[in-house]
Amino acid sequence: MAMNICIALDKLIPAYLYGGTERVVVWLGRGLQEMGHTVSYLAARGSALDFAPVRELDPSRPLEEQVPAGTDLVHMHTDLPWPEELPACMTRHGNTNRARTFHPNTIFVSRKHANNHGAEAFVHLGLDPREYGEPDFEARADARWIFLGKAAWSVKNIRGTIAVARGAGHELDVLGGTRLNFKMGFRFTPDRHVHFHGMVGGEEKHRLMRRSRGLLFPVLWDEPGATAVVESLYFGLPVLGTPYGCLPEQVTEEVGVLSNSLSELVDAARDHAKYDRRAIHAHWRNGFTYRDMAKKYAAYYQRILDGEDLHPEPIRSPVVRQKKLYDWLP
Repeated sequence: MAMNICIALDKLIPAYLYGGTERVVVWLGRGLQEMGHTVSYLAARGSALDFAPVRELDPSRPLEEQVPAGTDLVHMHTDLPWPEELPACMTRHGNTNRARTFHPNTIFVSRKHANNHGAEAFVHLGLDPREYGEPDFEARADARWIFLGKAAWSVKNIRGTIAVARGAGHELDVLGGTRLNFKMGFRFTPDRHVHFHGMVGGEEKHRLMRRSRGLLFPVLWDEPGATAVVESLYFGLPVLGTPYGCLPEQVTEEVGVLSNSLSELVDAARDHAKYDRRAIHAHWRNGFTYRDMAKKYAAYYQRILDGEDLHPEPIRSPVVRQKKLYDWLP
């Protein structure tokens, strides 16, 4: 049955450079529209899309007063007041840093992410390839590894990432950081085999990914959804990371290695040529596309419109984002 869905968030869309949630909601809307559903958006001032109408969100007003006439369901992607007169759901994209109670119609971005919050409903992130261009499946002998994420965040483990690349004798492109950093403690990286590109996005980011050896992603927390991993799978890049959060749901032994041991990831990095890039891309195509994501969300929407709550009672979540980092071994 065709539905009229309004997607709401207090962020600017489309994303400029970085912005995982902002990208996901655009991909989701395209997927829903291609399925035959009507899609509209409420978003921050200045937002505009070429495939769906966007209204400016006023967070101080009830959502049901702002959505287009005929809206069947509101899908929120940031913390907004829950509408009282319209069916709704909300996707949590991050890890809560305090104990909270969530509405029964809250959805998470991986199975582990849901379970950590005391819930079950989840939808994996799915990527729209139109934003990225064609992959290049021919590996280059002089290619570098990439790190993709906010390098200033200790949970992203940029030091461990650099140690893996250095141990394997390979160069590293850091997409999302600078050589000198003061944001979360002092860090200066003098190693000239590590190349910092700042908050790069668009075609420059895609060019660097397309020509790389693969993704190094040894995070030290429960990664909720890992857009960087999904992007890398699309380009056919092997992923070497830690077995935390959503990564075991995304990375199989055919597409990479998960370990919290520096020495094991160094060995895996040296053996990167064994991976079939076309097979890695096929792994993306068989579960992590924007159409996969839209189909799964549409199934949840229908359950809600049929009068069902996605969870039998409010979700009582513990603190998920712990201050202590997970283990990183020699």
